[in-house]
Amino acid sequence: MEKNTIVTLADSNYFSLLEELIHSIRRFKQSENIDVCVLDAGLTSNQVDQISTQVDEIKKAEWDIDIPFYKKGKEWLKSQISRAFLPKYFPNYNKYLWIDCDAWVNSWECIENYFKACENNKLGITQSIGPGYRSLAKVNWIFGKFAEIKTQNYKHAKMSGLQEEDARKIAFAPHLNIGVFSLMNQSSCWNVWQKNLKKTLAKGRVFGSEGLAINMTVYIDNVETEFLPINHNWITSHLLPIYDENNKTFKEPNIPYNEIGIMHLAAGIWKNGVDMRVDKNVKVNIKSLEGKILKKSLRYLIK
Repeated sequence: MEKNTIVTLADSNYFSLLEELIHSIRRFKQSENIDVCVLDAGLTSNQVDQISTQVDEIKKAEWDIDIPFYKKGKEWLKSQISRAFLPKYFPNYNKYLWIDCDAWVNSWECIENYFKACENNKLGITQSIGPGYRSLAKVNWIFGKFAEIKTQNYKHAKMSGLQEEDARKIAFAPHLNIGVFSLMNQSSCWNVWQKNLKKTLAKGRVFGSEGLAINMTVYIDNVETEFLPINHNWITSHLLPIYDENNKTFKEPNIPYNEIGIMHLAAGIWKNGVDMRVDKNVKVNIKSLEGKILKKSLRYLIK
């Protein structure tokens, strides 16, 4: 098991995004040494045929943790569970790098860093916090003195029926976005994550369960973790990047303008009620490195 793999999941609605992610990986010569594997959560047979020559393995995603039928809903929700079981689906790999299909690779350096980060069975992941973030939590002030906590971690914890003590432990911890992470095949983190995932699924909804479980795994169970810089999982809905016209690449909007490693369209980029993830013609105004206003899409454009 010396080879490493990048894994993602998609349904038929996100097929264009899946193609873009695969192309953004394969355009780098370094990807010749990396396999790309896909979990099928509702692709059509024609779509599977279209990507079969571009990837190494395609497996049907399953409900790896038994949940009531009324919670299952759409096939793509399997992504909220199956990513915690990657060695079961693709057992012949040493290291796994998961990238959500609504993300794409802008710089190969971050790929190498994720694979480096998970050495010695650590979890490689990025915290959703960085320069330029204006707010980390929403708070409702009651009578001007008391605060009702509205952080993402706390909200999901309470919805999933976690004990108040555990909910408070992760309430103000920097949120970990599970859309990009790396782990070795034999890491004990898989088992801890799966244990927590069973807890979050027991009373909570399926969507968001795996993210809550990984936050519990890091901040409550204290699994060994390597935290990577924010440009390694750049959430565009949190903060827009800038564009370097000379080098034709996206960068962080703050000095020293680090190059974006992985561009992640999590939660979507919306304009006039239309999500950029659904319509590649949607464009937003971002600044160039020189300060000009540019109208651009943040999706990967296959040439």
